[in-house]
Amino acid sequence: MQATNESPRFAEPTSLGLFGLAVGCAALLPIAFGVKSAFTPDALRTTALFCLLFGGGCQLFAGLMSFANKNMLGGTLLTTFSFNWVVNAWALREIAEGRVPSSAVVLSVDACFLLIFLVMTYAFGFFSRLLLVFLLDIDLLYVARIARELTHLQELGLVVAAATVILMLIALYIAFALVLVNASGRSILPIGGPLFEATPPPAANAPAAH
Repeated sequence: MQATNESPRFAEPTSLGLFGLAVGCAALLPIAFGVKSAFTPDALRTTALFCLLFGGGCQLFAGLMSFANKNMLGGTLLTTFSFNWVVNAWALREIAEGRVPSSAVVLSVDACFLLIFLVMTYAFGFFSRLLLVFLLDIDLLYVARIARELTHLQELGLVVAAATVILMLIALYIAFALVLVNASGRSILPIGGPLFEATPPPAANAPAAH
């Protein structure tokens, strides 16, 4: 995030993105826990719609508004993740039609996403402990997905499901905290301070080191 004296162009959009993330996770839970009725073509198409509109749409809007508000870190995370939800929706639609996406391509992209989220986890540690835990849960989810694809251990599906539930709950908690502090003017649900201390930029008139 970059400090600026300009007033934000939009109201804080993070809660919108987090509510969309939570709804998308909720839609995926029946599949994650292996509920048989969730794998019918109609159920898969229904899940795809929720992933597209809430996981993809809400996070895309929130990410673009964050960029407009000069919030580079939040805008980057929300916008990048929004397109991942669009791919999830596409994959579910393909499966509903009997076409399975390439597992090799998905594995390669998951590995790339894991690297991205590991760095973003560290970055968010400069803003909030809870946000760091939020990103750590995403890291765990991708580690489990990759390990399941490499080892074919179906038990790892329960780790993915549990991480999805935790992700939904943390997203709702942070969104509720932001909404309530905006409505009440005080912190009702604490989200914790930064874990790491950022180094302040050098003063403009400071002498250069030689």
